[in-house]
Amino acid sequence: MSFFGVGLRARLADLWHTHPHGRWTILGILTGGIAGVGAAVFFVAIEAASTVIVRMGAGFDLPGAAGEELFYVPVGAPRPWVVLVALLAVAGLTAFLVRRFLYGMPPGGTDGTDTLIHTFHHREGRLDLRIPLVRVSTAILTIAAGGSAGREGPMSLLGAGCAAWLADRLGLSAKERRLLLLVGAAGGLGAIFRAPLGGALTAVEVLYREDFEVRALVPSILSSVTAYSVFAAFFGTEPIFRVPDFMFSTMAELPLYALLGLVCAGAGMGYVRFFRWGKTRIFSPVAARFGPGASMALGAAAMGLLAMAFPALAGGGYGYLQLAIEGRLETHVLLLLALGKTLATTMVLGSGLSGGMFAPALLVGGMVGGVVGRVAQNVVPALVAHPETYVLVGMAAFFAGIARAPVGPLVMVCELTRGYGLLVPLMLASAVSLAACRRTFLYDHQVDDKFASPAHADETVINVLERLRVADYLTPRPVPRLHEGSGFREMTDLMVHSTDQVFPVLGDDGHVHGAVTLHDVRSVLFEDVLCPLVVARDIVRPCPTLTPDDDLSSALLRFVESDLPQLPVLDPESGRIVGLLDRGDVFRAYARGIALLRGDVPA
Repeated sequence: MSFFGVGLRARLADLWHTHPHGRWTILGILTGGIAGVGAAVFFVAIEAASTVIVRMGAGFDLPGAAGEELFYVPVGAPRPWVVLVALLAVAGLTAFLVRRFLYGMPPGGTDGTDTLIHTFHHREGRLDLRIPLVRVSTAILTIAAGGSAGREGPMSLLGAGCAAWLADRLGLSAKERRLLLLVGAAGGLGAIFRAPLGGALTAVEVLYREDFEVRALVPSILSSVTAYSVFAAFFGTEPIFRVPDFMFSTMAELPLYALLGLVCAGAGMGYVRFFRWGKTRIFSPVAARFGPGASMALGAAAMGLLAMAFPALAGGGYGYLQLAIEGRLETHVLLLLALGKTLATTMVLGSGLSGGMFAPALLVGGMVGGVVGRVAQNVVPALVAHPETYVLVGMAAFFAGIARAPVGPLVMVCELTRGYGLLVPLMLASAVSLAACRRTFLYDHQVDDKFASPAHADETVINVLERLRVADYLTPRPVPRLHEGSGFREMTDLMVHSTDQVFPVLGDDGHVHGAVTLHDVRSVLFEDVLCPLVVARDIVRPCPTLTPDDDLSSALLRFVESDLPQLPVLDPESGRIVGLLDRGDVFRAYARGIALLRGDVPA
């Protein structure tokens, strides 16, 4: 037994140290396993606490999604005030934990997903484990007490936190830490939503508004599949929603799905703007004046009162999505749920309480889709046989637009429902919504693309400049030069009549031996005794040279090493000076190269 154990360890060690792909295979599976266990604990904790507080305590008989009915207990006596009291208690506990453990740490943004995005771009993948532990614990209580929030933000943050902890123990580089952060988040998402591919795709595309983190995709898929498998070992493989076998069959219905994309875009813009208005105009001023605890208490009180009046707004709302998919909700109920969930989510997450934005956004999108489907069926009944399909398409289109994530939500909805027959309308509506929501985004810390991310600053500069040559940005011209024996007056006369800042110094062999700058001359200008005695040889400094065939990446490194504003460019055969390259030329070339890559200027 020990022989096989030693052999396995030796093979794993060889795989780790000599094969990068093998290393990420190990990391993906290991991180996914940890995330899967975390997701299982997270799921049980929410379901158990919600059963105690909402079902038994408050007496709310809320519907559940078909694949998420973990506990069944009789409904308690109606005591709606229990939700209000529970939410206020959660607000107090959240304020205490944040002040005690997270004081002075960077702000989280919109939710746990936004914290993940900020950590990737601006903190080199370093995530203090206290952040996900506190946020996940308080999110469990917030959701279980009836708060309108989702699970994906806390769960992606928990997976990312475990990955960051693992990265610290393994001594990974900043680039590797960032990738492992996404691998952990993908595992958390894939497990909690039972959507391994959608979880991986969402993790790598939610960082940017117009880009993907492609390098993290394969290990993220490995992590997500592993986490899903661990989660499914406890709870089975049944999808969250049970859906009839809907199939898209008539092309004449496509314009209606495109219209749904536009409606989802409009609703999404209203959703985001209302959320930001509530956060900045109501809760932020309260937090600034009275402290974060007061803001959370205000949000908890508002959510509690809403839930007392309209119990359907409590919790994540997947049960009502299930009813909408089954066609069991009237049109006015769909509309009221969309509006009410927007208000409730703003009260909870806008006030600083913990939770995710994905589940509320899915519900709002699904309800909007249901309304459009019912209206379309009344107007053109011959085209719309199943208005319930618009619920599913609306879920993906709504979130794709506001999260700037065209692929992940689409695939995730397919996996949430095991319904792939609507792939064409899902793609169309999501694309239309994404295009129409171009200036609207849910997550504060998203950046446009890799060019705007500090995570890729070094490689972006190098990749752009490696394609450009010195010759393309050099204007050949006579260059004022000095000889090693040039006196001080000759140097000053040359500088007075020139616009250059660097003056090459030639030796007796005619080759460049260095350079003299304005600063060098200025340093001895007021030394009356020394001035007549100084020659160029006395103050010459080392000066790297370039050739016309050098790339601008090499030129930039030589500018950095020498700290000179200009460098001489030499003919590679004769060694004569053909011009000076300005440091500003390199920066302008970089700016133009970035603009060309983005398509902002004609080639």
